[in-house]
Amino acid sequence: MNLSAVVVIDQNWGMGKNNQLLVHFPADLKRFKNITTGHSIIMGRKTFDSMGRALPNRRNIVITRQSGLSLPSAETTNSLESALSMCNQEEEVFIIGGAEIFKQSLSALNYIYLTKINQSFEADTFFPEISSDEWIEIEREDFEPDEKTPFSYTFLTYKRR
Repeated sequence: MNLSAVVVIDQNWGMGKNNQLLVHFPADLKRFKNITTGHSIIMGRKTFDSMGRALPNRRNIVITRQSGLSLPSAETTNSLESALSMCNQEEEVFIIGGAEIFKQSLSALNYIYLTKINQSFEADTFFPEISSDEWIEIEREDFEPDEKTPFSYTFLTYKRR
């Protein structure tokens, strides 16, 4: 099984503030949907709560400390290890947040699908910085501001060395 993370960050590796993404923009949402549809996605409970619902056409697995928690259209478990064991027959599984789940999974990741916004925002949660000693950039696509997105951004894919 390949374990991958999908994340959007600003130029300071900021991911969110007050349990929300820093920005929502159509190109990133489309990329996220294209990458994760048809696969299992693993997230923390706060990430699930911030989305407001389970994402369609994906198996939603939520890691929570609340035993017996029932969430609509999602499966719950109490650890990353347990969540991964639920997916052991799958080709690729995606970690989608939040900060604590990314931190716990970083050493096990094979790929990181990163959207980097070339701007800073006020953030209170951050993605762990990755080292070029451990990760190699295998895809890159740069975009300039346009009518739908007022900032430049880059789609990056990293593979563990």
